[in-house]
Amino acid sequence: MMNEKVAIITGASRGIGAAIAKLLAHYGAKVVINYANNKSAAQEVVESIAAKGEEAIAIQADVRNQDEMEFLVNETISQFGKVDVLVNNAAIHFAMKPLSEMEWDEFRPKLEEEIKAAFIATKSVLPIMKEQKYGKLVFISSSLSHQPMPNFIAHGTAKGALNSFVKYLAQEVGPYNITANTVAPAMVETDATKHTPAEQKEQVAMFTPLGRIAKPEDIANTVLYFASDQSAFVTGTYAPVSGGTEMNN
Repeated sequence: MMNEKVAIITGASRGIGAAIAKLLAHYGAKVVINYANNKSAAQEVVESIAAKGEEAIAIQADVRNQDEMEFLVNETISQFGKVDVLVNNAAIHFAMKPLSEMEWDEFRPKLEEEIKAAFIATKSVLPIMKEQKYGKLVFISSSLSHQPMPNFIAHGTAKGALNSFVKYLAQEVGPYNITANTVAPAMVETDATKHTPAEQKEQVAMFTPLGRIAKPEDIANTVLYFASDQSAFVTGTYAPVSGGTEMNN
C-alpha cells in the first residue's frame, strides 16, 4: 500500500505520531521520525521499526522554524531521494482556561504557532511534491474544532483555523496531483490524556456510540488511508475519528 513511499511525520516520537510512523512503515513506507526534544523516544520508534526489517530515521527539527524544517527535508532527500507524504502531527501547547480568565497573550500563541507549524512544514515539502507531480498532505486536527468543551477555546479555535487552511491548500495544490486532508480525533489514550481523570474518560466512552475512547492506532489507520493511493481522488476533506461522537451532516 505504501511501498517505496517516503513519509515525514512531525511529532512522531510518541503517541499518535509514533503509531502513524509504525503503521506507515509496516505497509512499506520509508519513514522520517521528526521530534523536537525527546531524542531517546524518537530513537526507540526507529529501533522498533528497524527490528521488523523496515526503514526509518529520526531527525530533530522545530516545525515552527523554517531553517530547521528545510534541514529536515534536505536530510530526507539525501537519505531517501524524495518526499511523498507529510503528516502534520506535532503538538502545540496551549492555555487551558476559559476566555474570561485568559489574556490575549495566552490565547494568541496557540493560534499563531499551530498555523505557523502547518505553514512552514507544508512549504518545506511543496516544491518537491510539485516537481514530482505527486504528494499526500495529512493534518491532525481535533473534534474540539467543531464541538466545544470547557477550557479548550484556544485549542479548538486554532484547530478550526487549521481546518480552513487545509481546504484552501487542497484547492491550490490539486492541479499538481497533491492531496490535502484533515484527520480529527476525539479523545485519545496518549500521554496528553494520562492525567485526565478516569471518571471523565469513562463518561466520554459512555457517550461514544462505539463505547470507548480512541487508541493511537485508530488515528493511524485513518491517516494510512489519506497517505496512500487508496485516497487518490479524495482531497479537502475533514474526517472525524471519534467513535461516532462527531457525525457530519
